[in-house]
Amino acid sequence: MTDYRRTLIPGATYFFTVNLANRRKTLLIDHIDLLRDAIRYTRQRHPFLIDAMVVLPDHLHAIWTLPWGDADFPLRWRLIKTWFSRNLPLDEHRRASRVDKGESGILQRRYWEHLIRDEIDFARHVDYIHWNPVKHGYVARVVDWPYSTFHRFVDNGVLTKNWACAANGAGFGEHD
Repeated sequence: MTDYRRTLIPGATYFFTVNLANRRKTLLIDHIDLLRDAIRYTRQRHPFLIDAMVVLPDHLHAIWTLPWGDADFPLRWRLIKTWFSRNLPLDEHRRASRVDKGESGILQRRYWEHLIRDEIDFARHVDYIHWNPVKHGYVARVVDWPYSTFHRFVDNGVLTKNWACAANGAGFGEHD
C-alpha cells in the first residue's frame, strides 16, 4: 500500500472535493444552513479564505487560501465534517462500521486535495467549480444553481450571469 502524504504548505491555496459517504443522499443541500454554520464555526476558530465553492447534493468542491504560517487544512475539514455531522437530525442512517469507530458515517473519511500551482491552475479550478452543477445535470445554466460562489463572482463583476452557457461550457475539468 502506498503511503499517501498531503502537501502542507503554509499560506497556500488548495482545491478540495468532499463527498457524502452515501452518494445517493442529498444531505449537503437538504441541510445547507447546517453546512454554512459548520464552515462559519470553523472559520471563527481557524480562519481561511474561501476563494470559490460549490455545494451539490452529495459532494462539494472548494478552493481555500490558508493564512500565512498555517497549513492545517486537515484540522479545518475535520471540524467542518464533525460539526455538520453532529448537528444533523438524529434519524440519519450511520453505517455500523463507522459507529464502531466513533465516526459519523455521513461524510467520507477521505477527501481529495490539490495544491493550486499558479494563476492558470487557479482559474481552471474556479471554472470547474462553477460549471459543476451543469456538468452533473442539476441545472442548464450556471447562474441557476444557488449554492455556488458563482453569484459572488457576478456581483463583484468578475463574471457575467451568462458565463459558460451550455454551448461553450464543455471542457471544464481537471484534465484540460
